[in-house]
Amino acid sequence: MSRRRKTHQPVEQLTESNDAGASAVHAGPTRFPWPPVILLTAGIAAYLLGDWVTPLSLLPSAYAPVLSAFGWLLVVGGLGLDVFALMTLRRGGTTVSPIHGSAKLVTNGPYAISRNPIYLGNTLILIGLGFALNNFWFPILAIIAAFAVTKLQIEPEERHLASRFGRAWRQYSKRVSRWF
Repeated sequence: MSRRRKTHQPVEQLTESNDAGASAVHAGPTRFPWPPVILLTAGIAAYLLGDWVTPLSLLPSAYAPVLSAFGWLLVVGGLGLDVFALMTLRRGGTTVSPIHGSAKLVTNGPYAISRNPIYLGNTLILIGLGFALNNFWFPILAIIAAFAVTKLQIEPEERHLASRFGRAWRQYSKRVSRWF
């Protein structure tokens, strides 16, 4: 007889008996992958606005090396947060796609600090590019993109998770904030 040591894993799994919830997994919170489209559009628009239309510098060029270094640190930090969050979802056995429903509620790793670490990481990347390229359009459009992602993706995801995981989701959402 082998003894297994039980470890606490903050991942909530659905029972198969929940037929309504099972179809919700396949339905997903949205039908269109808004976050990558919004964030990519914001990045391209910021670059074009700063390069072709109206340059909008953050600070005088004398500070450019310091701003650039800070910006690249934000970009690397955002990428690191994205990779960590994606790996956590994979290890938790649930989807990373914004259009597919969640099979499990993952609350560990970066999800213990932010309910949306991937979107936070992407926003940090855009803000970091603004500092790295001394282009204030990036932070401006990053904030607009974050608002759009919240309305078009995060709020539907939260409704999906609330209906899917009920009490576990409510407790998690009270404990961990939406962004940070």
